[in-house]
Amino acid sequence: MKRLILFFSSLCFCITLQAQNKVIVNVDQGSEIISKHIYGHFSEHLGRCIYGGYWVGENSAIPNTRGIRNDVVQALKDIQIPNLRWPGGCFADEYHWMDGIGPRNQRPRMVNTHWGGVTEDNSFGTHEFLDLCEQMGCEPYISGNLGSGSVEEMSKWVEYITFDGESPMSNLRKQNGREKPWKVKFWGVGNESWGCGGNMTAEFYADQYRRYATYCRNYGDNQLYKIACGSGGMDFNWTDVVMKNAGRQMQGLSLHHYTVPNTWDDKGSATQFTEAEYFSTIEKALIMENYVSKHSAIMDIYDPMKRVGLIVDEWGTWFNVEPETNPGFLYQQNTLRDAIVAAINLNIFNRHADRVKMANIAQTVNVLQAVILTDNEKMILTPTYWVYYLYKVHQDATLLPLSLTSNKFEMDGRKVDALDVSASKDATGKIHITWVNIDPNKSQQVTAELRGAMPKKVSGKILTSAKINDYNSFENPNAVHVKDFKAAKLSGDKLSLELPAKSIVMLEIE
Repeated sequence: MKRLILFFSSLCFCITLQAQNKVIVNVDQGSEIISKHIYGHFSEHLGRCIYGGYWVGENSAIPNTRGIRNDVVQALKDIQIPNLRWPGGCFADEYHWMDGIGPRNQRPRMVNTHWGGVTEDNSFGTHEFLDLCEQMGCEPYISGNLGSGSVEEMSKWVEYITFDGESPMSNLRKQNGREKPWKVKFWGVGNESWGCGGNMTAEFYADQYRRYATYCRNYGDNQLYKIACGSGGMDFNWTDVVMKNAGRQMQGLSLHHYTVPNTWDDKGSATQFTEAEYFSTIEKALIMENYVSKHSAIMDIYDPMKRVGLIVDEWGTWFNVEPETNPGFLYQQNTLRDAIVAAINLNIFNRHADRVKMANIAQTVNVLQAVILTDNEKMILTPTYWVYYLYKVHQDATLLPLSLTSNKFEMDGRKVDALDVSASKDATGKIHITWVNIDPNKSQQVTAELRGAMPKKVSGKILTSAKINDYNSFENPNAVHVKDFKAAKLSGDKLSLELPAKSIVMLEIE
């Protein structure tokens, strides 16, 4: 009988432990700054991202400023977009920048061989892109053509944009209506050079990078932050070779990883998915933590002082295109599942702020995991947009170290942590914690200890919905939207809260 009692006592004790999620936030120990550029975006000449997304032309009935949509600009300003990567992507290594300057009616046309085989009229080029960045108040990130371009072409592009003296390129810029140069810091030297950017070996690319980067000059006080092409996911050898052979000539090294729940041949529907597909999506998203850690460890070998930033300049979900849309346009809807993937990834980048210095979700408007969808004059904000709205509090804040003990979300013998979290303290001393309850069925009770702080006030915002596949449509644009969250309580340095199933919560603690 005693053994039976002991057995049930132990069983109850284990159940109690499993039901308790615990977080310790070390408020007084933060040292790393979460770069605001982790919250960057990516826009390629792909589908309706540029044309119809940003650019409608000056003669459009859609309200615009010099051809750029006012509603899209304002929406991105509202989430404090820090940088925008352009013109690609795969498109970057077939883009010749001089085709996109001068009078628009005289610009040559080209075929976009990567995305849909459509004709590109080059009406949106360097001047239009940099005008867009100025309107949004963000920094431009230009991806230069190493694949099909030349050293001279890339060198002249840098000169055209940034040189404030007398030269053929600066004079050409002035002839095209821009007297003063622009400030452009972030410069990518090739994109996916192991694939669509030239199918190169790591050794060959490293040599090419050093050659091209040599002629990407710093003019005046415009100091380039040169970003080398990095790995697509798990190619750790690429990182090793490029860091070893060219690490001293770069300031950043890219990393690309897309969350594809099924296979590349059949990625699954963006809106009609099972719970098993949801679980697989979360597993694939969490791989980012492993990739960031392993690539960072390789970079540490050649760059122990962490001078070179890891730049995750393409990431996000990738599903089958929406029915009856051009398969080359990569147009997909965006559900609460996408928002949870975005929140997980941003928490990961925050936690690795010592090495991750920039990230760019793919892509901003109408393509892949877009934050904005447009349909002629209509515009909607996706669930992923609202994650960026909640998480903007982390931009340039101090990362707070934390430990997490989490319940599990299980399926078919596999399990992941039900919770994901990151925390920061801003310049005013406010603490922000972003929580994700990954479990689509169960709420999670959480207790947190805020070591080194005795806060007086907590408030919050939540993003959730009735179903994990809920999304915003042009008929119902606010189906998934941020609301106030009041289920958090403070007692001294202790915080308690209940996170509803499939939810993202941002707490502000003062």
